[in-house]
Amino acid sequence: MHPRNRQRKNASAMKLVGALVARFRIAAGLTQRQLAEQACAQPETIASIEQGRRTLLPPLARVLDSLLDTKGTLETAVDNMPEVDLIPAWAEQYMDLERSALALSWFENQVLPGLLQTENYARAVFRTDVPALSEEEISQRVAARIDRREVLLRSEPPTASFIFSEAILVDRLGGDDVHSETLRHLLLCSEIPGVTLQVMPLGRQTHAGLSGPFILIETPEHQRIGYTETQRGSQLISSPDEVSILERKYAMLRTQALNSEDTKRLLDRLLGEL
Repeated sequence: MHPRNRQRKNASAMKLVGALVARFRIAAGLTQRQLAEQACAQPETIASIEQGRRTLLPPLARVLDSLLDTKGTLETAVDNMPEVDLIPAWAEQYMDLERSALALSWFENQVLPGLLQTENYARAVFRTDVPALSEEEISQRVAARIDRREVLLRSEPPTASFIFSEAILVDRLGGDDVHSETLRHLLLCSEIPGVTLQVMPLGRQTHAGLSGPFILIETPEHQRIGYTETQRGSQLISSPDEVSILERKYAMLRTQALNSEDTKRLLDRLLGEL
């Protein structure tokens, strides 16, 4: 099914299904890690599903029904969950790929990449949404975004490269306190093994990313996929020719941006100016 036609399931229903998974797993005498191994999934995936933080998708529901001998209970529950568009449906397929990616290359020019956002920065981003979101919707979206940061802290984390515009660091979404917290957080992120941050400085005469932000993903099967978002939709790009274009753009961006050491010095300088 095309990701635009899928909806993020209701948060309360996700918790209910997660609780069922946990109950059936315990009844079967399995740990989360043991169930994950048998289901060919990540232990973090099972844990997040049981906590109601991640949707149980139909293919995994069928596998778990078979392993736990639950006679289709989980698949039936998933198929009949109420739906609500808390997280854009068209982004859900990308997030599935992000969770298991071997490598991520991410360019942004207006907002920090989601995996680098603090809770307060994410809240400031969602507070600027138009039309305005309710406080409950904001809280749910912030929680989901912060949960995604675990991707960088997996036992076998992806190799992750981030390039983002200096304009993002000049903006002060959420106010001065959030701004300084964000700069400190970026410095901490720059120390995570396998993570590289590069800032595209202002005032350049050439720029390989003028067509907009994009993400490159390498899957565990070594497939390379591109991802782009618009205001109300997204596109997963699997054509080798099209992915090659994005890879060449990203390679050029890496030569045009500050290197990682100069990026850290810029972050230090901006913090010192506060």
